[in-house]
Amino acid sequence: MRDIRRGGHRALCRTISELVDFMYVDAKQLIDDAVRVGIFPAAVIEVGDTSGCQWTYAAGTIAHGDVSVDTVFDLASLTKVIATTSLVLRHVDAQVLDIDRPIRELVHAWDSDDRAMVTTRDLLRHSAGLTAHLPLFLHYEGRQEFESAICSSVLEYLPRSQAIYSDLGFMLLGFLLADIEPRQTPLDDQFRWLATDRDWGDLCFRPDRSLLKRVAPTELDHWRGRLLVGEVHDENCYALGGVSGHAGLFGTSTAVGKFARDTLLAISGESTYANTQTVQEFIHRTTVPGSSRALGWDTMLTSSSCGRCMSDEAFGHTGFTGTSLWIDPKHNKYVVLLTNRVNPTRENNGIVPFRPRLHDAIMREHQQQS
Repeated sequence: MRDIRRGGHRALCRTISELVDFMYVDAKQLIDDAVRVGIFPAAVIEVGDTSGCQWTYAAGTIAHGDVSVDTVFDLASLTKVIATTSLVLRHVDAQVLDIDRPIRELVHAWDSDDRAMVTTRDLLRHSAGLTAHLPLFLHYEGRQEFESAICSSVLEYLPRSQAIYSDLGFMLLGFLLADIEPRQTPLDDQFRWLATDRDWGDLCFRPDRSLLKRVAPTELDHWRGRLLVGEVHDENCYALGGVSGHAGLFGTSTAVGKFARDTLLAISGESTYANTQTVQEFIHRTTVPGSSRALGWDTMLTSSSCGRCMSDEAFGHTGFTGTSLWIDPKHNKYVVLLTNRVNPTRENNGIVPFRPRLHDAIMREHQQQS
């Protein structure tokens, strides 16, 4: 297991380094134990604040060697917040997208009376009436077929009466983003331009073959008949060519950490990433009955994957492959956890109780320092 310290100079004071080791000993032990008992084969964690990365730790191995901060993970549903929600937010800031405009004016297949009032805001907060998931990949391929199937699917509940976390809604958001005028631009191109502009680093859809030695494998997929390495784990995203609003993004802990810092800085008005007022709107819990959802993001509950020690201002998201990002503005803290818990099988659910234990260990030590 390797402790990796980051900063402007390698000549960090040994005393400070040893202090960091001591402060995060519980978190390190939890990660080491998780690898040892098979909760996941590989993991990288980064903890930081607006000033930068404070601590990162890597455990486990992949085919080409030890895991490190350069290891690329399939981020799964972190795509929803890092790519899709960020692009929506930026378009709102640029006044080219009104999230309260009815979807039927933007996606013409969304035209039945039972969904006439549904807006982009409803898709973002998972309150559009759509079911959580459908195995569309078994019957359809490509945007046109997926869009038609989603728009004609039977709604599971009356829109805005509740919230059900839905991949389908974020697929539709991805299609909507690609059609935004004045120039229609593929989702992955839009995100690449944003990530480059913000200097977030290694975040991309459909990673280049040159990155494959750095990619953590996911599942031995019986549908595709191969171990997935650098190929999106989510089957619906695969059937859409590897790019979708709900999944498909790959990245490193360092890159996700840069995104998290940019978000924290935007909240306090110290970043040009987004308007502070817009960010505040996106990260606060909506008024949908019984829902903890914000716009794209989830928010803090005592049952959340971030544990019980973050503040009630915390917001975050998880990914099916074993990833998560939680940001706590009140404590000026973010925690990135990237794992490949679906390797070799998605039936391994040990990460569910692991996540809150890890976050609580980190936040307890943060509070002891304060």
